[in-house]
Amino acid sequence: MDKKLKVALGNDAFLPTIDGVNTVIKYYAEHINRELGEAVVVTPENPNKKDYMFPFEVYRYKSLFTFGEGYPVGWPFKREFADDIINMNFDILHSHCPVATSYFFRRINRIKRIPTVLTYHTKFEYDIDARVKSLAIRQKAYTMIGKDIKCADEVWVTSRGTADSLRIMGYDGDFVVMPNGCDLPKVTVSDSEKAIVRRKHNIPDGVPVFVFVGRLMWYKNIRLILDAMRLLKDRERDFRMLFLGIGPDEKAIKKYSSIINVDDKVIFTGMIDNRRELQLYYATADLLVFPSLFDTNGLVVREAAASATPSILVKDSCAAEGIIDGETGFICFESSHSIAETIHRIIDNKDLIGRVGNQAQNNIYISWEDSINRAYERYQIVIDKFNSTPHGPYKW
Repeated sequence: MDKKLKVALGNDAFLPTIDGVNTVIKYYAEHINRELGEAVVVTPENPNKKDYMFPFEVYRYKSLFTFGEGYPVGWPFKREFADDIINMNFDILHSHCPVATSYFFRRINRIKRIPTVLTYHTKFEYDIDARVKSLAIRQKAYTMIGKDIKCADEVWVTSRGTADSLRIMGYDGDFVVMPNGCDLPKVTVSDSEKAIVRRKHNIPDGVPVFVFVGRLMWYKNIRLILDAMRLLKDRERDFRMLFLGIGPDEKAIKKYSSIINVDDKVIFTGMIDNRRELQLYYATADLLVFPSLFDTNGLVVREAAASATPSILVKDSCAAEGIIDGETGFICFESSHSIAETIHRIIDNKDLIGRVGNQAQNNIYISWEDSINRAYERYQIVIDKFNSTPHGPYKW
């Protein structure tokens, strides 16, 4: 990795909008600029931006408005924006979203060909199917995203199972698996530090603690978690289930928790921004309960592993890739009964949970340094392949 590369890291949103992909981009930009070369984040305007806080450049192009939790709608159609990127003399363009960002990179390539990588982070069919009722319009959306995927010189996924979503979008080409890393260090957290979380939420000593970390959205299978907690309560189990995060379905999730009468067992903490505090939550938990089929990598599984906390994951989910049941995690089926039964079977076996947590920490943890170094090496392969291949008129 002797050659210093200049990399454009593009996404349809960036901080202060908080989600998993923006976190990925932040760590890419920080590590590349600190250790490897130069990286610039390319993203739409955000009225709440605080770009002066970052030790790297953020180039923002026009956005029309923001929606939801601060997501801008980018408008990359002005020639000036493409010329700005071309004049920055990037060695490679790395898109992290096959919508406005990838379309923007297509417009740039129509003027000047620059090697382009796309990381497909999100199963877009979930959002499209939830919001678009017309089958014809839904298929058109798939086709548009598929075209943006196909225009990349190389496609990356964070887990092999993500390829199923690529196929739904109409992409049938090759891909490279490039897993994300984890910024939380491997640690052993003392009992006195864990007691801080228990005191904060009035959780008695000895009561099992479970956590879910992520955006509060139904399609992360949160209903299954709540129903499983109801089943455990019916068995007269005492526990606390902590939900760390916010999201568009937060109000409905809290209401459902009340309807099924598990409010005395469930705690909603809101967003935990401080990474050290978040690690204390992971360490305090006996288990991370993460039955999501939506997530393509399950970064939270590695974050939990950093604190030697094992996860309960759904069989054949992307988050469960590389997990061995009873060795580096616990595998269940996609049902509340299976989640509850798995917890009921193992929760009193502290030696088992401790052993599996330690093996998760030793065997599935990936640092951001290792992850990004691997990606940076791959950039050079993509560039070399691009430079050795004749290019005709750009067809996208």
